Amino acid sequence: MSAVTQTMNTTPSAAPEGELLFNAIRDIVRDKLAPLTVKIDQGYYPAEVLRALGEAGAFRQHLASQNGRGEYDLQAALKAMDIVSQQCMSTGFMMWAQDVVCWYIEMSNNEHLKQTLLPKLASGEALGGTALSNPMKYLAGIEPLLVSAVETEEGFILNGTLPWVSNLGPDHWFGSIFKVGGDNPRDVMALVNTSWPGMELKQLAKFCGMEGTGTYALFLKDVFVPKNHVLGDPLIPYLKKMKAGFILLQTGMATGVIESCIQLCEEVEPKLGHVNCYLDDRPDELRVELDDAREAIAGLCETPFNPDPDYIRTVLEARLLGGELVLKAANSAMLHTGANGYLFDAPAQRKLREAYFVAIVTPATKHLRKEIDAMAAA
Repeated sequence: MSAVTQTMNTTPSAAPEGELLFNAIRDIVRDKLAPLTVKIDQGYYPAEVLRALGEAGAFRQHLASQNGRGEYDLQAALKAMDIVSQQCMSTGFMMWAQDVVCWYIEMSNNEHLKQTLLPKLASGEALGGTALSNPMKYLAGIEPLLVSAVETEEGFILNGTLPWVSNLGPDHWFGSIFKVGGDNPRDVMALVNTSWPGMELKQLAKFCGMEGTGTYALFLKDVFVPKNHVLGDPLIPYLKKMKAGFILLQTGMATGVIESCIQLCEEVEPKLGHVNCYLDDRPDELRVELDDAREAIAGLCETPFNPDPDYIRTVLEARLLGGELVLKAANSAMLHTGANGYLFDAPAQRKLREAYFVAIVTPATKHLRKEIDAMAAA
């Protein structure tokens, strides 16, 4: 990685528009998202909320080319995601997917996509997902790559299946990694549209939570991808450049859910504090752990292009910590709220299901521990 890349400005500015952005997001959460939260949890895809968040600027904060400040402000992107995830982590998760599909283009050398599509994705006019669950497991030696391609002079013809891809619908975008055969075998990443010929989306499962996230199985049969949609070729240098940001951007989901769990514990203190005092993981203890986690994540966000293996390992550890702490906080919220937290539409039981999603979404807890262990042994 060049010295120029290493000196890219990644320090968040003290721009006054920051609080205006976050206040606008709070307004969207209150007026548009909160009335839909239970409906989303049961399967409603809130495209109108995502577009409102995009119009407010939530998806452009980490993009130096789009935010007007010329810096990679991951902290602002995470704070926006945190605010939304406090109310509904399904929507927070879709924010992450949208942030990352923008990050794919921002980290590429593809000027065509930067000029034509990135502004639409950053504003929420266009929506999309990540589709890297299978490729990340493939690169970690957990499962085979499920999409293959034949290269032509004009592009690539893709075939295969991706079982879990979120924040999708008609005319949505996603990043696909595929194995190219022929005379020049290699792995390549490109941006694909769900409405292109040969693409089929199917909802094959009903989940216990996160149902409103536009999650589909993708079936690709002779899908043509033009070469002006390639993101990474060669793949590995591209992935190394964007990996830390990809993983760090997930932590906003965790911190938002942890915050809301602490608030649920605090809300019942006047009524149940006399008996909740006998529980472990009290809200004041969780607050200290959350503050420490946020501080550590903020420090890592300042240098997302640091190639040092120790830095990448610390990023993985921070993501692992988020998954572990959110489970602890959600479990505590259930115990602190008691039977009321077990009601069908209670926030506490929803937070518990959301927390498990943080721990199992790629990179999952076991995936992270595998990678960290491999790096320690290297």
